[in-house]
Amino acid sequence: MPDNEFERIRYDIPAPGVARITLARAERRNAQDYQMLHELDTAFQKAALDDDVQVLVLAADGPHFSAGHDLTSVACADELETRTMTGGFRQPGQHGPMVNEEEMYLGMCWRWRNMPKPTIAQVQGKVIAGGLMLVWPCDMIIASADATFSDPTVAFGVNGHEYHTHLWEVGPRKAKEMLFRGHALTAAECEKLGMVNHVVARDELESFTLAIAVEIAARPAMGLKLAKLSVNQGLEAQGQYTAMQAAFGLHQLGHANARVVFDGFPVDPSGIEVIRQLSKG
Repeated sequence: MPDNEFERIRYDIPAPGVARITLARAERRNAQDYQMLHELDTAFQKAALDDDVQVLVLAADGPHFSAGHDLTSVACADELETRTMTGGFRQPGQHGPMVNEEEMYLGMCWRWRNMPKPTIAQVQGKVIAGGLMLVWPCDMIIASADATFSDPTVAFGVNGHEYHTHLWEVGPRKAKEMLFRGHALTAAECEKLGMVNHVVARDELESFTLAIAVEIAARPAMGLKLAKLSVNQGLEAQGQYTAMQAAFGLHQLGHANARVVFDGFPVDPSGIEVIRQLSKG
């Protein structure tokens, strides 16, 4: 049975050794406000601390996995229990907004990426900008044939979403095209690029993902932990985290520039309609 302690997500155990988190804001195309992200972090922690859980699946209700950040949300991160050893959420200028994003976006995504158990994203429909920040920290991505992936946030006058791993996910040239044009990559394209592990029919997505999760859950916990560490540490040896921090700083520069140019507004307002059009459907 699903766990009822959450409002924006569900948590259940669909098979022995497998926990599943489901984004449950289908009416908002699973757009993420701070409450959803905080609940996700709590659920990731819950699965990490449960010795009966070997694998975590991240899924979503509705036709689309996630339309990204909820642009109507005006919450401040200090309204929730902080998780990433930061502070200054209400400081003036770009200081406060930077700390909020450092906590809720970069910091939480990095925590999920380093969860010491395999994670699998089960993806359908559109995955836009902030939606990528949920699937990219996962170890594997299984997508339905109708899934598409995009980061159109250059239209906001920033360099891309805050968890800037585009280079490692799709390669440098495709990452540049993805960012410059803001267009969506199909699941088939992403499978060829190595970003997606498997592409399956929409009606097979849940059963296929669960079968893979059950197979992995049968492996020794120590072996899974060490395998994940080995690959993640290889990425860190390539400079992944340093590059992400540098990109995050440039993202904040984009926001600060917009606040000067657009009378305090944190992004180029012309980008709102671009994002809205991509989110339709």
